[in-house]
Amino acid sequence: MPSFLESFLTFLFKYSPRVYERGEFVLTPVLPVALILAGAVAVLVMVGLLYSRLQSVRPVDRAVLGTLRAVALLVVLACLLRPALVVASAVPQRNVLAILLDDSRSQRIADMDGRTRLAAMQSTFADSSALVRALAQKFALRFIRFGADTRSIDSVTGLQATSSRTDIAHALDATRQELTGVPLAGIVVVSDGADNGGGDLDAALLGLRARKVPVYTVGVGQERFERDVAVERVTASSNALAGGTVLVDASVRLRGTGSDAITVTAEADGRIVATENVRAPKNGDVVAVRLRVPPLPAGTYRLSVRATPMANELVPENNVAHTVLQVRRGPDRVLYIEGEPRPEFAFLRRAIAADSGLQLVGLLRSAEGKFLRLGVKDSLELLTGFPSTREELFGYRALVIGSIEASFFTGDQLRMLADFVNVRGGGLLALGGRSSLTEGGYRGTPFADVLPISLDRAPRNVDVAPVAYTLRPTAAGRSHAALQIADNDAASTEKWTKLPPLTAVNALGALRPGATSLLSGRAGEGTSEQPLLAYHRYGRGIGAIFGVQDSWLWRMHADMAVEDQTHLTLWRQLLRWLVDGVPDRIAVAASPDRVGTSEPVAIRAQIADESFLDVNDATVSTTVISPTGVATDVGLDWSVRADGVYSGRFVPTETGVHTLATQVVRGRDTLRTTNGTLLVDDADADVTQAEQRVALLRRVAQETGGRYVPLADAARLEDDVSYTEAGVVVRDTKDLWDMPAVFLLLALCLGAEWTWRRWRGLA
Repeated sequence: MPSFLESFLTFLFKYSPRVYERGEFVLTPVLPVALILAGAVAVLVMVGLLYSRLQSVRPVDRAVLGTLRAVALLVVLACLLRPALVVASAVPQRNVLAILLDDSRSQRIADMDGRTRLAAMQSTFADSSALVRALAQKFALRFIRFGADTRSIDSVTGLQATSSRTDIAHALDATRQELTGVPLAGIVVVSDGADNGGGDLDAALLGLRARKVPVYTVGVGQERFERDVAVERVTASSNALAGGTVLVDASVRLRGTGSDAITVTAEADGRIVATENVRAPKNGDVVAVRLRVPPLPAGTYRLSVRATPMANELVPENNVAHTVLQVRRGPDRVLYIEGEPRPEFAFLRRAIAADSGLQLVGLLRSAEGKFLRLGVKDSLELLTGFPSTREELFGYRALVIGSIEASFFTGDQLRMLADFVNVRGGGLLALGGRSSLTEGGYRGTPFADVLPISLDRAPRNVDVAPVAYTLRPTAAGRSHAALQIADNDAASTEKWTKLPPLTAVNALGALRPGATSLLSGRAGEGTSEQPLLAYHRYGRGIGAIFGVQDSWLWRMHADMAVEDQTHLTLWRQLLRWLVDGVPDRIAVAASPDRVGTSEPVAIRAQIADESFLDVNDATVSTTVISPTGVATDVGLDWSVRADGVYSGRFVPTETGVHTLATQVVRGRDTLRTTNGTLLVDDADADVTQAEQRVALLRRVAQETGGRYVPLADAARLEDDVSYTEAGVVVRDTKDLWDMPAVFLLLALCLGAEWTWRRWRGLA
């Protein structure tokens, strides 16, 4: 609410709008209410009788004059009810007011009329400022700086704006816990709202609401930069498989660039590996950029996405964003089960033969009880056919189920297939075929639940001619990594329009809720689209369907050039997508995954046995290896709140990419892995979203009964924080009958009556 409007309302209604928001309306009549109501009825009757007898006056005049006189008399009678507000307010010098001050690096931005946010905040909340002196007369003030952690300070002079994170949730929760047992009247949070600490804000606000502690937020910084280039978000596989292109998606905000092109580059350990030129979109100011990083050797890389800064840009620090890219050697093993000799298996195997990151293990049924095994690691693997134990099946990272009937599997094996996705977290792809899906008798089995397309239609007669479909990527498929069959998005989209049709023999149903269609097909003009390549999350893994039976035609069709690599590229990317993100038995991560030096970080490990059941009786430790090779051992303790979860705490002292090597000892077995990383770097931290996030600050205030004000209006806090239900309070009754609005209304009625009489010649 503008200050001039608030001042006008305060004059008119005697108290500020904040008092009405906080107060409880009551009546304290000087006479019995029944008597006052009887008087009101009598006034109305008397006015009606008096003005009805004035026959010389026209009816419209009698109505207007009678109404004005009745309203004036009723206003006087209403004053006898003595309306009032009962407001709880803090008892002076009996309560604590906590003032939380943002001490993160974003406070160094100079967007406050030439001053930095830190300088403006220090000026407003200095010990000698009028606001602090006024608050100190009413409360015992506690100044607390916050960033990645919280710490009490004597005054704002202790702020240095060095923290690489802003964790508002942790600051609120830590303040509430620290001041437990203290009469806490409220909390003032002074920040730009750039909350990137990863704390649970909902839980923090819930704890404050339970104590009825209001939070007043003071916004620092500009809400919108007119000229700014910022890399806001970077998404890439954190653990990519060697030998393949890595797609890096970035969101870049472009403001004030006009039609000029901005160069966006991806750097791996400082070496430029991909470049794109982008321009501001016609609608909005955020453009999606996809960078294709060529295959990198196995290892750990600091991945930076950088946008060229503009001249005179206010915040050039947010033109770059960093993450860590791990490239693992592989090969990742994929089990393919096929029930009959058909070209699909042979061409798929040929397509990925040259991919060192993938190893296709084939189990092809050549006759009843006889199998052809391809790609096995030894003579015992798959010797008796499909795995009969979870340990054997869960050794693979992905499964491809070809044209093989459900009766081939035992009931336990069908449940194992579902658990492979749900529990192990693997990827499963079911192909179309004469003996697959509904036609293979899978409806009603645990396997059917894994699939993203329901098997609720009656089976088709497989002897009838198959249906030919023209396949096209959906909106989700056009941007999906697995379907990028050309050098860029535009070329890939165009190439999809030139591929020949494929056929399907299966009766496919509709997408399940939450499933995503990547490829859809039409059987002809006027027919509806049928999802043919789709997936959904099922437990920890992915279940997918590719409902055609002859994708090999994209290699051998007469319309396909001999040198065309579509089939090879598609299947390499599909299988790499299936194995991407599949968890190992040890999954270790740092939270947050990027910190500054001397900032604490939590190391969390999820431990499972060979059946991927959670393990709670292991001895777990993680060795954090710094960029200079310094190794620090961190013991991880089992968290009693979650099965298989072990956690510890580490404080880094060096910048750069740290490797997390974890060792698990259980009985006589020892298991080691190095699949975790931590980026320690605060060079441009906390400025990715440098604009003031007003929405978040308003939410914090509204959900706790507080109020948001910009830093320029911080003086309004003096009155706001006085009205609270928390701490030591006193309830005050504030009369409303004598507010100026009542007398203005009375004067308005009487003045209007006199004016009407003069105008109508009745005076």
